[in-house]
Amino acid sequence: MTSSWRVSVDPTRCIGSGICTGAAPDHFVLVDGLSCPRKELIEPADPVIDAAESCPMEAIRISDASSDRRIAPEL
Repeated sequence: MTSSWRVSVDPTRCIGSGICTGAAPDHFVLVDGLSCPRKELIEPADPVIDAAESCPMEAIRISDASSDRRIAPEL
């Protein structure tokens, strides 16, 4: 069984570049100029990893929903 992922964006780090909305438009939206996940819990999806790894401020965090193990960005 595949675990869900938890998606979060730190609003104090986000600069609203929109890279995440370009990489994973089904998962991120800009609200008042800042990134916001469309859903907190998602099924694993490669575009979300791409968005987290591409964020210039490392504002996006992807973690395993059950264990809280960090998935992206890699440390």
